[in-house]
Amino acid sequence: GPLSEQRLMDMKLGQLPMWLATCDFSPRGLLGGVQKAWSSYYDKYINVKRGGPAGISMLLAGYCLLSYGWNYQHISKISFLVSI
Repeated sequence: GPLSEQRLMDMKLGQLPMWLATCDFSPRGLLGGVQKAWSSYYDKYINVKRGGPAGISMLLAGYCLLSYGWNYQHISKISFLVSI
């Protein structure tokens, strides 16, 4: 297809200046790029055709790590008191 419709990851180093010249760097063009990137991410990782336990387990593991990080100071004070 045309150079402007190809993805950045499909570019060769010599084609990069020409590809950048075809990009729209206006606010509307940048917003369109962000929307296209979000749509691609959403389709690849969130809106999957085959669901399974892997997605839910990743979500739960992320929640556990995040909540541990938020409560680390509180947990470390309790463990210090328990060890005394």
